[in-house]
Amino acid sequence: MDSLEKMNGAINYIEDNLLNEIDFREVARIAQCSEYHFKRMFSFLAGVSLSEYIRRRRLTLAAFDLKDRNEKVIDVAMKYSYHSPDSFTRAFQSLHGVTPTEARHHGHSLKAYPKMTFQLTIKGGTEMNYRIVQKEAFRVVGWKKRINLIPQGTNPEISEMWDTISDETYTQIEALSDLTPRGIINVCTNFSDERSQTGELDYYIAAATTKPCPNNLEELEIPAYTWAVFEVEGEWDQVQDAWGRIYSEWFPSSGYEHVEGPEILASKENRSEIWMTVVKK
Repeated sequence: MDSLEKMNGAINYIEDNLLNEIDFREVARIAQCSEYHFKRMFSFLAGVSLSEYIRRRRLTLAAFDLKDRNEKVIDVAMKYSYHSPDSFTRAFQSLHGVTPTEARHHGHSLKAYPKMTFQLTIKGGTEMNYRIVQKEAFRVVGWKKRINLIPQGTNPEISEMWDTISDETYTQIEALSDLTPRGIINVCTNFSDERSQTGELDYYIAAATTKPCPNNLEELEIPAYTWAVFEVEGEWDQVQDAWGRIYSEWFPSSGYEHVEGPEILASKENRSEIWMTVVKK
């Protein structure tokens, strides 16, 4: 069974258990990878977090029940794992734009999110330059902020960080760099549990360093990992495209999977490196 079949098998399990508590360890077992790897793979391939996909699927089915079966709102709420009619109503209105009671009436537009299926798309072969690096534990020091996770596209909170960092702080961080990856680096770590509706992560504008951490900055200890380091030439669009291809093309064919750890982007003069923590399956 190839990687896509395993992913689709896990999706089938989720679909079969939308009315029950979903065992994410079983999801990972069916996909034959770690729970962390599956959630990160899903987010990049689907463009939405796994928890948000499950929420949308449940609320899609709930809308059908209210329209077609005339079930009580409280019964539908409990059926789809909401513990009160109020929490169900808030979630339903957030997705569909109307309350569950209003959804019963004809003429209201409702949203439907169908079951997801992963398919292989054959594209023109484009090489990916990478190397596997065994790196001992090291530290990064920089400016840190807790931000909301955006599975795809430009994150406005990260853009705001870069727009507001002072020249003095930028120069201060840059002067700390004395380890690989060199220069100013972007570090994403401490991803929240994606079972929650809104994922979060710690984002650093930082440098890898052996120097002491200044009082106005924060440090992060990174343990020893195996890293897959991908080389990218071009602007931010090329970097985003490469990041997506790591999940959609490299991981399914490489024999490696993503392990929980920081993700690092080092860029200089239109040349970038994406550092991903990995383990051989």
